[in-house]
Amino acid sequence: MIVRQIYKELEKHLTKKQVTVILGMRRVGKSTAVKYLLEQVKHNNKIYIDCEKIEYQTLFNTPSYDAIINELELQGITFNSKAVVALDEIQLIKNLPSFIKYVYDTYGVKFLVTGSSSYYLKNQFTESLAGRKSIYEMYPLSFAEFLLFKGVNAEAIKKQSQLRFNALWYNKNKELYKEFLKYGGFPEVVLNKSIKGKKELLSDIINSYIDMDVKLLSDYSLNKDLYTLVKLLASRVGSKVDFTKLSNVAGIDRRKISDYIYLFENTYLIHLVKPFTKNIEKEVVQQPKLYFSDNGLLYALGGENISSGQLFENAISIQLKNLHELNYYQKKNGQEIDFILNKKIAAEVKETPVLQDLNVLHARAEELALKKQLLIGNHLPSSSFKEFIWGGNLY
Repeated sequence: MIVRQIYKELEKHLTKKQVTVILGMRRVGKSTAVKYLLEQVKHNNKIYIDCEKIEYQTLFNTPSYDAIINELELQGITFNSKAVVALDEIQLIKNLPSFIKYVYDTYGVKFLVTGSSSYYLKNQFTESLAGRKSIYEMYPLSFAEFLLFKGVNAEAIKKQSQLRFNALWYNKNKELYKEFLKYGGFPEVVLNKSIKGKKELLSDIINSYIDMDVKLLSDYSLNKDLYTLVKLLASRVGSKVDFTKLSNVAGIDRRKISDYIYLFENTYLIHLVKPFTKNIEKEVVQQPKLYFSDNGLLYALGGENISSGQLFENAISIQLKNLHELNYYQKKNGQEIDFILNKKIAAEVKETPVLQDLNVLHARAEELALKKQLLIGNHLPSSSFKEFIWGGNLY
């Protein structure tokens, strides 16, 4: 098994009494993570429960907590001694947080919990498990993890982290990065060796997200409006979120679009990048930019309507978000800096960077007193210019 970056943090929390909560989209690897954690438990008083199974949904809807406990004991777990209970996809059973609270307080059981949505789970756990849980968010593979899944040497990956352009590394891994840009980082998609298989898996992930998570976690009726909006957002990735324009194009009420986008963000389909400003009121007024949480989902939704530049910028937004707090900057005259990292670093994204791009970035960053700048590129220019970070080094 390939140990993902988040596993070390999760292992540390395994010894804590608090409930370990892992949130993220379906198929990002939450089930694998929780099974890995169970393997690290040295005793055998442990159980894995798949909440998608109807027998467990029926069991946990039983009014009597003691009856539930008795049934689980028949399955081999003892609550009166040190025990670990893993509950996978908890959002499928509405009253589970209250059951966890009861068992946690009564028996001191260690719970490992996964869920597909912060939209539901964060609110539920804030109410019922205050002070009793720690939440960890899991995302598709970073490019460093992607390389590990492809068999690239871990030490070599570590040495190339955030370095300037290196021709040897670029030539060795540019085809892998091209695959990452188009098909993203869902583990089973990465491991599937056929293009057809990758596309089918991504289509299935999107359909299950809309048909299951959205239906389960919201009051919205499933209709063509929802899918139309998702496709429209894909075509506008990297652009500001203008609710009025989206409403006019999609023919959907503006307030409903706002609600949909809030839902998409809180179920890990998209992430929003807010403007960089020292004035909080301006930050609230200005529109955020929209990016997708995975390039594979973006490409599957947008297809040939998505340019290579949009795919690259979206991937960089994901890669930077894994490392930094992210904003963007734009002046009234339209001049902009693609990303501001941790309020301190200016970053510009260009598919094929040239010296002029670096000079423009320096000039714009100086206006904001940002001393550090990063020019991020994908393709090697025809000139000898190499003063940039290749996207395949950005992790």
